[in-house]
This record gives sequence, C-alpha cells and structure tokens, in this order.
Amino acid sequence: MMSAKETEKPILVTRSSLPPFEEFTEMLKPIWESGWLTNMGDYHKELEQKLKEYLGADRLVLFTNGHMALEMVIQALELTGEVITTPFTFASTTHAIVRNGLTPVFCDINPRDYTMDVDKIEALITEKTSAILPVHVYGNICDVERIEAIARRHNLKVVYDAAHTFGETYNGVGTACFGDASIFSFHATKVYHTIEGGAVAFREEWMEHRLNCLKNFGIVDQDHVVWVGGNAKMNEFQAAMGLCNLRHLEDEITKRRRVAERYLENLDGVKGLKLPEYRPGVKPNYAYFPVVFDGFARTRDQVFDGLGAHQIHPRKYFYPLINDFQCYEGRFSSKDTPVAKYIADRVLTLPLYADLALEDVDRICGLLREMG
Repeated sequence: MMSAKETEKPILVTRSSLPPFEEFTEMLKPIWESGWLTNMGDYHKELEQKLKEYLGADRLVLFTNGHMALEMVIQALELTGEVITTPFTFASTTHAIVRNGLTPVFCDINPRDYTMDVDKIEALITEKTSAILPVHVYGNICDVERIEAIARRHNLKVVYDAAHTFGETYNGVGTACFGDASIFSFHATKVYHTIEGGAVAFREEWMEHRLNCLKNFGIVDQDHVVWVGGNAKMNEFQAAMGLCNLRHLEDEITKRRRVAERYLENLDGVKGLKLPEYRPGVKPNYAYFPVVFDGFARTRDQVFDGLGAHQIHPRKYFYPLINDFQCYEGRFSSKDTPVAKYIADRVLTLPLYADLALEDVDRICGLLREMG
C-alpha cells in the first residue's frame, strides 16, 4: 500500500502556460497553406509589431532564443575588452560575453533585491571596460537611473538582461526602454513564451539592420554578405505561439499575482524567511517567488530535500554562482562577490505558475511552517 507522500501530486517549480489547443492549431493553417515556415514570414512580422506595442519599444528584433539575442547584440554593439556584469544570474548571461571573446568582470549584488550593487560598479571600471551588463533579477528592476548616469560618465554601453521582466514597467516605462539595448527570453518557462524565442529592444535605429543581418548569416541580400553572422531566426511556429500567448498574457499575470499574494499571506511573519518585496513604481509580472532562508530553523538544502519528499520541487536559483562554475575554474571566484555567494547558498524559488492551485500553495506553506 502506498504512503500518503507517494500519492501526493508532484508540483514542479514552473509549468508552461498554453493557449487553448484549438486556438493554436487554427493559427497553423496559414503556415501550411503558404509553405513559409521561417525567414521572417507573416506571423514573425506581426508578432514583432505587436511586441513593440505591448512593450512600448520603438525598435525590436526577434530571435530564436534569448541567448542568441544577447550574443548578437554584443556583436552588433562591437563591444571589446571587459564587460561588468553579475554572477547572480543564469549561465547564458556570462556565456554570451565569453563566447564573444570578452572578459566578464563580476560586480556583487545588493542584499535587498539581488540586482547589481551600483555602489560597486565604478571601482571595477578600467580602460578596457566597454559596457555594463546588469540583470533584472526575479522581476526586480535594477537601479536604472544610477546605472545610466555611471555609463554616461564613463562612455560605456549598457545592455540589460531583461529575461525576468517581460511586461513590467517602472514609473510607467517598460523595461524594453532602458539602456542601449535590453534582451528578453521567450523560453517555455517564462511568463510569456514562444516555446523558444527571444528579442532585443534597442535605442539606436542603425542596430535594426545589423541585428537582422547577424541573425541570418550576415546576409544583406542575394549578392552581399557583410557580417560574420549566425542562424538565430525565429520561425513561424514560434511566432504563432507567441501571438496566441500574447492574447492571454494579462489573464496569466493576474493568476500569477494571486499565487504570489497567497504565498505572502501564508508566510508573513515566519521567522528566518526573507520574502519578495516589490519596489515602488514597479508593475511586477510575478515571474518568480524567491525565498531566502536566513535564520530559519533549517538550512536551504534541508528545506529543499524536505519539500522534495512531498513531491514539491522548488529550485536553487541561482546556485551555484557563475563565478563558481567548473568551466570557469581558476578564472573567477565567488569570494570576490560575498553577498551574491551568501544569497546563492540560501535562496529557493518556490513553485509559481498561473495554474498553480491556491490549495497547493497552502500545502507548500504549511510544510514550510512545520519545518520552521
């Protein structure tokens, strides 16, 4: 006979939102009829325009994923030397810098919202620095005003990894409008997705032509190849999913908000838990629910294992820190970013997605309270 724990329904850290099946399949008919599957077809063009409108971006180019969007915006801006960034992020952020032959310089994070500590940026600037690449973490928007001021003083480019902040605004301005460029990921686990996909929103008009060339092998036309580009085009099936999901996005965010609010209600006052706080002026998208176990009765890893025993699977996100990755062994060390190391050793992102039942949130919180 199975135990109660064995019969409990597994709850993963995230679950992809999907439109009604019939809605998506109806979108596929024109693709079949035209035979135009990729190379900037009708759906691609329509999605690009609708995303500009939704994000408040004047200029935007779609990509097959967020990582290639970041690699190619670095190439388009012709960055050189060193790029100041954060180790408290997904692997893609740093890999894109390194794969472009540049050197990441890690700035520590602040303990309030886990974004780049702006007080520590200028000490890292050298004659080799060409850009700052901050990350909006868990939907927490960086101190964009101070970063912009620092960049102007030192004549540096600013590229934001905005993968966590799709649809968010700060004082009424969308995150697509900050810096010289902002990249978005439309991976299946994100608040908004195109199965796989990504985009770059950017300030300067000239970048549109260059980015479109770079994502298509550097080809300008049949007779001219002017850049050493790659293949990073979004296909029509991805764009169709993106158009469907965009129609339902506000409802999805509303459902996510209810889940986040339920967590906050249940976990308020639990000793040793640092819960998310939303910065004044920010309209959040409720992408993640990070909890830092600092002074809690059990360690983060003990909580992780304890929830796992009940088929509940949070994520140690971000752990390990990028400057502790094996592929960078001997080059970087988390000792240089102690705040980021401290948070990485103590943080869990709890399950959060639009269709997560509130009674499941209650069960997760009940188990946390028992462990506390």
